[in-house]
Amino acid sequence: MTHQTFSLGIVGAGQFAGQFAKLFNAHPFVSSVVVTDVLPERATELAEREHLAGTARSFDDLLASDVDAVAIFTQRWTHGPLVVRALRAGKHVYSAVPMAISEDEIAAIIEAVRETGLTYMMGETSYYNPATVYARGRKADGAFGRIFYAEGDYVHDMDLGFYAAYQYSGGEEWKSTASYPPMLYPTHSVGGVIGAIGSHAVSVSCIGVRDDRGDGVFDREVSMFDNDFSNATALFELAGGGSMRINEFRRVGYPSHLRESRFRYFGTEGSFEQLVASAVWMDKEGYEDVSELLETKPSMSADDPSLAGVDPALRDAFISGLAPVHDASRLPESLKRLPSGHEGSHHFLVDDFATAVATRTLPPVNAWEAARYTLPGIIAHRSALRGGERLTIPDFGDAPAQLEARETQTARG
Repeated sequence: MTHQTFSLGIVGAGQFAGQFAKLFNAHPFVSSVVVTDVLPERATELAEREHLAGTARSFDDLLASDVDAVAIFTQRWTHGPLVVRALRAGKHVYSAVPMAISEDEIAAIIEAVRETGLTYMMGETSYYNPATVYARGRKADGAFGRIFYAEGDYVHDMDLGFYAAYQYSGGEEWKSTASYPPMLYPTHSVGGVIGAIGSHAVSVSCIGVRDDRGDGVFDREVSMFDNDFSNATALFELAGGGSMRINEFRRVGYPSHLRESRFRYFGTEGSFEQLVASAVWMDKEGYEDVSELLETKPSMSADDPSLAGVDPALRDAFISGLAPVHDASRLPESLKRLPSGHEGSHHFLVDDFATAVATRTLPPVNAWEAARYTLPGIIAHRSALRGGERLTIPDFGDAPAQLEARETQTARG
C-alpha cells in the first residue's frame, strides 16, 4: 500500500501529551511534530525534552500553519468544538477521549468528517485493552456463540491521582472541573464492550450516586457542570437484543492503578470475565485461566524524568507495556523501542492514526465508532438526572460506503 508522511501539531502539552509526543515523533509516517499550549512554557519544555520541531503560539496559529494533522490533548469537555475547527481548517484529527459532551457536538464532528473526507480518530485506550483484544479474537472465532450480555467498568477513585491531575490542568478553579460527570467519560468502559462485540446501544436506564465527601468536589454549587454524581451505573439495551451494564466510579475502594478498566462477556457457548488480578475463559465444559495472556509489564521506570509532573498514583497507567495477546509484529520498530502505557495501548493508538492518515484508510475508532462509545454515556447521564428514566439512544450508523471502501484496518491490536 502506498503512503506518504505527514506533519503533526499537538494541542495541549499536559501529562498525557508528553508520552504521545515521543511516540508520534518516532513514527516513520510522521515527518515532524510541533506543539502548542495555552501555557507557552509547557509547550517549550515539551518541545525541548522530546526534540520536537518547534512550537506554535496558539491553536489558531497551528490551524493556519501547514501542518497536515493535529492531535488534541486538551480538557475533556473541550474536544468537540476544537475537532470541528481543525477538520474545517483541513487537518486530520486525533482526539483524546471523550469525543464530545453533547449529541450536537458529535453530529457536527461526523458531518465535518463526511464533508471533508479527512481522517478522524478518537484515541480510546480500551479498544486495545488486552481483555478487549482477547474477547474480539474469541468472538471472531465464534467461541462465544451469541453474546447476550456484557459488562464494562471504569473504576478510578479520585484519591488515586485525580485530585492532582485536576489541579495540574484546572488551575485555581480546579474543583469546578473535577466534578466532571462520570457518564460523560464513558469510553474506557463502553469502548471495551462495543470494541470487542460490535453492536451499539439503543436505550438506557441509569442511576447516579450523589457524592457525600463534602470537600467541594462533586458539589453542585461549585461544579461548572452542575453535577454531584461521583458514581453511576447504567443498563443499556443493545441493538439486535442483549444488554450491557456499565459502571463509572470515582469514589470506590479499589486499586485503580492495577486495573482501572475491566470487562465481562457472556455468550450462549462461552464466557469471559476479568477481575483486578485474574481473567478466566469459560465454556460448558470448564474454564481456563488466561491471566498471563493479558498481563502487561512495565515499559519504563516510574521514576523516569518525563513523568515528573505525573502524580505517583497515576504512573502505572503511563508505563504499562504490551501483553502477550497483543500483536507486536504489526508495530514499527521505532515504536517497539519506546515505552507504552495504559495496558499497552499507546503504541497501537499512534500507529493506527498514523497509518490511517498516511494511507487514507479508515481507523478502527473512526467518528462513527467513536459516537457509539461516547453518546451512550451522554444519554445515560441524562437518564440519571431523571431518576433512571429509560431513554432512547440515537445512532449515527456505520461509516458511509465511500469511507468504508478505504478501510483496511479491522480488529488491529
